[in-house]
Amino acid sequence: MATVELLMGNHALSYGVKLARVKVIAAYPITPQTEVVELLADMCATGELDATFIKVESEHSALAAVVGASAAGVRAFTATSAQGLAYMHEVIHWAVGARLPIVLGNINRAMAPPWSIWTEQNDSLAQRDTGIMQFYAESNQEVLDTVIQAYKVSEKVLLPSMIVLAAFVLSHTSEPVEIPDQELVDKFLPPYQPKYYLDPDNPAAFGGLTGPDWYFELRYQIQKAMEDAKHVIKEVDDEFYQYFGRRYGLIEEYKTEGTDLRVVTAGDITGTTRVIVDELQEKGYPVGLVKIRVFRPFPAEDVVNALKGAKKVLVLDRNISFGHSGIFFQEVKSALYNRAEYIPMWGFVTGLGGRDVTPEMIEAAIRYVMEHDEPRDLLWLGVKKRDRKLIHEE
Repeated sequence: MATVELLMGNHALSYGVKLARVKVIAAYPITPQTEVVELLADMCATGELDATFIKVESEHSALAAVVGASAAGVRAFTATSAQGLAYMHEVIHWAVGARLPIVLGNINRAMAPPWSIWTEQNDSLAQRDTGIMQFYAESNQEVLDTVIQAYKVSEKVLLPSMIVLAAFVLSHTSEPVEIPDQELVDKFLPPYQPKYYLDPDNPAAFGGLTGPDWYFELRYQIQKAMEDAKHVIKEVDDEFYQYFGRRYGLIEEYKTEGTDLRVVTAGDITGTTRVIVDELQEKGYPVGLVKIRVFRPFPAEDVVNALKGAKKVLVLDRNISFGHSGIFFQEVKSALYNRAEYIPMWGFVTGLGGRDVTPEMIEAAIRYVMEHDEPRDLLWLGVKKRDRKLIHEE
């Protein structure tokens, strides 16, 4: 039967991998990810997890090793952060193009220089054009559950998945987490049965040179798989609910009915924003929350539907695309473009390098949007300046 344990986010990720009965794990340690694979290595050493743990000399090799394992037809996992994920970038393209259902855990960490071990989303969002699916977790329970769901989704659409959680805010913070019964997980997620895999008894060529006559069509198929994944994620999530009583969706609407202002978040900032929405609604302010859980494939239709009827939209980004604005802001704005209903949008960049995003800051952003009518693509929330204002427009 299910048990409840106090788990940090990193260990919730490890237990999700164990429950999914992964067969090959390869990893290179990097803060703040290391505890994920430390626990998995211990599980493999004691026999608690029947899997092969491959020690490698770099993150590039870690992903390359699980690419080989997945190509041979078994469930494979690796994890990393920041510079490590950047080092994996080349191989992510390979995992996508080879249509391998790998799951990769990424603990969001700010990119260097200067060196930082604290959270922001630029490392994972820098992979947005590779074709790997991306899930952003709000809680440690969601981390564990999403690992199990991600394997089922990936194996249906034949694309890799990335589970994203915030450094230290989730990775090293302990929360009560329900660990599902293994037999029930086995029913929900049966053993992986690949149709195509490396087999000495049935030789085939994989990943060879492809000319212009077919390369285009292969990329078309990846995009088609991404579009199909939106429906598959919903179906898997619904099935997960039937087994375990929890569901997450592509997005989540929180107290949005009848609200004029909708705040859009992803990941760890969401929990704090919920508290502010509750407090403001108690005071009579019409503010709701839209949480984006799945970034790739981007759930454009779901986002548009969640924002219908809003008079203003505020997006909080713990990331920045230098020279433009926050990345979730860009995606939401793009989804709303060419729609009959125009909704003005404000984008706030905040929390870079692990800077705390406090309730005071979120409420200040909401009040700013309430008091202004001219939309802004980029506002800075919480940057230190001599005037000590929370919001800066330049």
